Amino acid sequence: MGLFLIAQIAGRGVAIETSQVDSVVDIAEIVAVPRAEAAVRGLVALRSRVVTVIDTGTALGLDPTPDSARRAVITRIDGHHYAVLVDELEDVSVFDRQPLSPGLALDRGWAQVGVGLVERDGEPLLIVDLAALVPQQVLAA
Repeated sequence: MGLFLIAQIAGRGVAIETSQVDSVVDIAEIVAVPRAEAAVRGLVALRSRVVTVIDTGTALGLDPTPDSARRAVITRIDGHHYAVLVDELEDVSVFDRQPLSPGLALDRGWAQVGVGLVERDGEPLLIVDLAALVPQQVLAA
C-alpha cells in the first residue's frame, strides 16, 4: 500500500507517489528563460525561492501544456525545486502499487516516466516519476 496524489497530466489520469510531492501550488506569472530546454516553461518565484517550471506536455513529447495552466506539483530533485505543471489535481488516496505489465505499450514519453500502476474504481492509472519529466540537461546544471 502506498499514498498517491491523483492528477491529470496531458488529459490522462495519473498517480504520483506522495514521497515525491513537496507541495501543491497555484503558480503566478512564469518568466521565460532564453535558450532553455523546450520542456522548461520558465522560472517562477515561490516562497522566496526561484523554481524551474516544467511543461509536462512538452516533456512527454506531446502538445505543450496550455499557457493558462497554473496548478503545479512542487518536487525536489537533487536539492533543487521544480514545479511540474498539471491539468488538474484530484485527491490523495491509498492504493496498492502494481508493476507495469511487460506487454503494456506506452506511447511517447509515457514509457519513460511510467513506473507502475494503481487501480482506482476499476480504472488503471499510470504511476509517474516526476524526476523523469525533468530534462537531463536541466538536472545536470
